[in-house]
Amino acid sequence: MPEFSFGQQLHDAITAHGPLCVGIDPHPFLLHEWGLPDSPSGVRDFGLRVVEAAVGRVAIVKPQVAFFERHGSSGYAALETVMNAARAAGILVIADAKRGDVGSTLSAYAQAWLTPGSALEADAMTVSAFQGVGSLESAVALATEHGKGLFVLAATSNPEAAAVQKATLRPGLQNAPTVASSIVAEVIALNAASAGDHGSFGVVLGATVALSDYGISLDALAAHPSTPILAPGFGHQGAAFAEIPQRFGRAACVIVSASRSILSAGPSGVDAAMDLAAKEIAECLA
Repeated sequence: MPEFSFGQQLHDAITAHGPLCVGIDPHPFLLHEWGLPDSPSGVRDFGLRVVEAAVGRVAIVKPQVAFFERHGSSGYAALETVMNAARAAGILVIADAKRGDVGSTLSAYAQAWLTPGSALEADAMTVSAFQGVGSLESAVALATEHGKGLFVLAATSNPEAAAVQKATLRPGLQNAPTVASSIVAEVIALNAASAGDHGSFGVVLGATVALSDYGISLDALAAHPSTPILAPGFGHQGAAFAEIPQRFGRAACVIVSASRSILSAGPSGVDAAMDLAAKEIAECLA
C-alpha cells in the first residue's frame, strides 16, 4: 500500500495552496493568442508554460487529454512531458480523460493513467460510469493500490446530458433516486469503505447546474466530507467564484476548476490570473 492515499495528498495540497484547479486546455484559438503553432510542439510549450506559472500558486492542474490526443502520438508525447513536469514540481495532476468501459478494457485505461512509472502517469483521472459505478471496480482497485484517485462524472454542465442524468431509476416512486444522485451515493460508499479521513474517489458536479434539479442534496454532500467534488464550469462557462457557497453548500472539499478564464490572460498574464482567481476563491470561502 502507498504511504499516502490520493485523498490525503489532495487534502494536503489544498491546505497548502487552496482549491483552485487550472485546466490545461490548448484550444486552437488559445494557441494562436499565445503565439504558438497548433502542433505537438505548440501544445507542449503551452502546457509547460501553464505548469511553470502554477508552481507555488496552484494545488492541481487538469490537462484536457483530447487537445493533446488530436495530434496523435506526438501529442501524447507532449502530454507526457507536461504531466511529468507538473508532478515533478509537486503539483497534483488530474488527467481529464473521461474513460469508461467494462472488464479488461477499463482496467487497461486505468493502467495507462494510474500505474506508477507509466508514460501517462497522473495522480487521478476522470471516468464515466455509464455502464454503472460497479464497472469501475478494476480502476478503483488499481487507484487504491497505488495511491491514485478517480473522479466520476455525475452531474455535468453540458445541457444535453441533463435528460439522462436527471432520469429516475424507479419511475413512479416518490423521491426516487436519479442517475446522478445514485452515482454520488455509490462514490460516497466507496470512500466509506476505504481507510482514512480523506477519500480518493470523487464526483464531477458542474458549477453551472442546480444540483437539486438532479436529485443531489447539499446536506448529503456536507454529511460526507471525505468525498471530493471536482467542479468545472467557473469563469468562461458562466459560474462565478462568489457562487461556490450557494452551489455546493457546506461540502468540505470542492475543487474549483477554471480554464479559459485564466488561460485567456496569455503567457505574460497567466501568473497574475492564477493569483487573482486564488484570491477571489479564498475570499468567498473565508
